[in-house]
Amino acid sequence: MAQSILKAARVIRSKNSGPYELTLDIIFKDKRYFDLFRRRKIVTKKSVAALYKRPVKDILKLLYFEPATALKITMRRPIPSGHPGETDIYGAQQHAPLLRITF
Repeated sequence: MAQSILKAARVIRSKNSGPYELTLDIIFKDKRYFDLFRRRKIVTKKSVAALYKRPVKDILKLLYFEPATALKITMRRPIPSGHPGETDIYGAQQHAPLLRITF
């Protein structure tokens, strides 16, 4: 049976990475989960694009950062920060789709 990302992650968050990009962070509870996700390629550009209903080309980078046992994902913002129609200027409320990841 698949398990929720919440079993493996200590922190799941999003933040601004400039006016045109967002950074999503998954900070794992320990190195065991970090290594599992990296080895099995549980999170890919394609899977993140599907979660956010965005083209794969909008997922700019996936970086496993070992010193923090974290996965950092950078993606294009659909609307620039502060632009009319944009609803989250700080990008702090964009992490929810990551909660649907299972492993």
